Amino acid sequence: MKRFLFLTLSLVFAFNNVFGQDSKPANEGYQFSIIKELPVTKIKNQNRTSTCWSFSSLSFMESELIRNGKGEHDLSEMFVVSRAYTDKGDKYIRTSGNINFAPGSSFGDVLTVWKNYGIVPESVMPGLNYGEQTHVHNELDATLAGFIKALVRNPNGKFSPAWKTGYQGILDAYLGEIPKTFTYNGKEYTPKSFALELGLDPDNYVSITSYNHHPFYTQFALEIPDNWRWDKSYNLPIDEFMTIFDYAIENGYTVLWGSDVSERGFTRKGIAIVPETEISNMSGSDQQRWLGVSASELSSKINSMEEIVPEKKITQEMRQIAFDNGQTTDDHGMHIYGIAKDQKGNKYYMVKNSWGETGDYKGLWYVSENFVKYKTMNIVVHKNSVPQTLKNKLGIK
Repeated sequence: MKRFLFLTLSLVFAFNNVFGQDSKPANEGYQFSIIKELPVTKIKNQNRTSTCWSFSSLSFMESELIRNGKGEHDLSEMFVVSRAYTDKGDKYIRTSGNINFAPGSSFGDVLTVWKNYGIVPESVMPGLNYGEQTHVHNELDATLAGFIKALVRNPNGKFSPAWKTGYQGILDAYLGEIPKTFTYNGKEYTPKSFALELGLDPDNYVSITSYNHHPFYTQFALEIPDNWRWDKSYNLPIDEFMTIFDYAIENGYTVLWGSDVSERGFTRKGIAIVPETEISNMSGSDQQRWLGVSASELSSKINSMEEIVPEKKITQEMRQIAFDNGQTTDDHGMHIYGIAKDQKGNKYYMVKNSWGETGDYKGLWYVSENFVKYKTMNIVVHKNSVPQTLKNKLGIK
């Protein structure tokens, strides 16, 4: 009798294990399968600075060097920051203070510096001349702003030639002097000769965006504070714009990505989504599960990322409204280098960040296609990573 009972219980247990699994909720936490991944250099940390634009752009250029068979290089973000600040100070004076003077900038800044001044390796100019082990720019930024904003009031009635020396002296004291020559891998270079040897032409890279307050298939300067150089972007409808991401990655090109990361869906766990906050809009095969969820429960699920959360469907109009009402701002620059899918087949872009090895994926993020569609400010790509049909429409040669 005991043996029979034991066998019966064992069979019931086995039956439940084999056939009863569908009746219990499976582990629905985000699980990613990589579809395509391109090489990137090591994760860096911008730390307490507003220099994501330099870190992300140079990460992008480092991947371009790998793509072009130039090997792996670690380039100096602070060389770019110093040269950009020099140009920004000059333009601030020329415009009588009528540009944004802040540490933030745009991707075009890096391309302009590369073209006009060259580039140096990280080992030549790490930019840590002020007693810190990692980048902390609060004092530097405040000192530069105080100097240039006092100067623009023109207390002498004219600007003396000494102001540029003084201004550059602040940059040199904190970030180090711009090297005239340096030795790298046993060879002597200037910043410009090093850039020439690396072989990347800044004119081969284009900025592209998608907003309908300007005509599509034209160029315009994004009206954002960090675009102080007034660089122009090509303008595409959102559906055509989104095709560039996949086309680029599938053909071996990474994407330099400007986005807004202040959304609650951009989690510090390493996942970014655009959660559907209206529970009644959550359609699909599991709709009934979501119709009974309270707002607080939904918020908890979004924060924990332990379950795949339904997302909003993004339109051109939604993008425009978010931009016009200040919900989408020029917040953060990152580097897209791959495509992945979750276990439900939803698409994500693999993103290299510059916050050090943080989050569940050690400095990498999985960003949903919906988030990219909604919150992308602009991208920079090699012009050959744009489909030919779109190049024709935009007049890109």
